[in-house]
Amino acid sequence: MNAAASPCLSLSVDLPSEQIALIDSALAEDLGPAGLAGDLSVRALGSDGALRRAHARVIAKARGVLSGTRLFRAVFERLAARVPERGASGLVSFELSARDGAAVEPGDLCFAFSGPGDLLLAGERTALNFLQRLSGVATRTREFVRAVEGTGARILDTRKTTPGWRLLEKDAVRHGGGTNHRLALYDQILLKENHFALAGGDVARITAAVRQHVGPQVVLTAEARSLDEALAAARSGADVVMLDNFDLERARVGVARLREGSARGEFPRRVETEISGGVRLENVRAWAETGVDRISVGALTHSAPALDTSMLIDLEGASTEDAT
Repeated sequence: MNAAASPCLSLSVDLPSEQIALIDSALAEDLGPAGLAGDLSVRALGSDGALRRAHARVIAKARGVLSGTRLFRAVFERLAARVPERGASGLVSFELSARDGAAVEPGDLCFAFSGPGDLLLAGERTALNFLQRLSGVATRTREFVRAVEGTGARILDTRKTTPGWRLLEKDAVRHGGGTNHRLALYDQILLKENHFALAGGDVARITAAVRQHVGPQVVLTAEARSLDEALAAARSGADVVMLDNFDLERARVGVARLREGSARGEFPRRVETEISGGVRLENVRAWAETGVDRISVGALTHSAPALDTSMLIDLEGASTEDAT
C-alpha cells in the first residue's frame, strides 16, 4: 500500500476516518507493502488480464440481511485512489449497490460494478470479508427480532464485539432490527457481579452511591442474581435491573414484581427489566413471554455466522441478467 495516501481521502460513501483506516489496514494485510504489485496471482496473468476492464457481480447465496455495503464500496475506492496515474481509467463504477438493512434471498444481485481487473481482484476478499461478517450479524439479529415479535421485548447487543469492529457490528445489529446496548464503558454504567464484589457486595448501598456520584442523567443498569437484589437495585436508583441467569419462572416473578413496583411509584425511577445469560434463538421467545423489556444477546456479535455471498467477474459489458 502507498503509505502516503491519506486515510481521510474523500470517498463517495461517508465513513468515519477510523473505518477508512480499518479498510486500509485490511488491504495492507492482504496485499503487503508492495500494494497492487503484491498480488502475485494477477501479476502472473501479465498484461492480458491485469489491466483489462471487467464487470463484477456480487450474488447472495443464502437468505439474510445486508450490512457493510458502504465498506464494500469503499474498499474499491481506496484501491483506485492508490493508482492516480490511471485517471478515469482506474475508477471503479457501481451500477447497482444494495443498501444496509436490505433483505436478500439466494440468487439476488447485491452489487454490479466495473473497473480495472487488477483492482477488482485485489479488493475482492477484503470487501467480501466486511460484507459477509457484518451481514451475518444483521441476519442473526433479524432472526432473534422475528422470534420475539408481538411480545414487546427488545433485542439488544452487548460489548462482546470484535476488537476494532464495535461500531460496525453495532450498526449491523440495528440493520437487523435490534437495539444497541451501551456503546462502551464511557457512555453508561453497568454494575455487574464483579463491581459489587470489588465494592463490598451490598447492592443497595453501592447502587445508591453510584447514582449519587453520576447524577440523574446517566443511565445506570444493575445486575441482580436474586429478586431481593433486583428490588434493592430498583429502590436505590437503577434505571434497568438485569436479571442475570434467572430461570424462566424466577424471571417471570421478578419482572412482574418490578413492573408492579414501578407502577405504584415504589422506586425513585421507572425501572426497565432485562434478561441476560442463557438466551438462545430456540428459547428467546419463552424469555420474551416473561414480560421482560429487554433481552441482551452476546451471540448477535460473537457467534453470528457469515452470510454467504459470491463475487463473479466477467469482461466488461457481459450481461448480468442471469444473476437473478
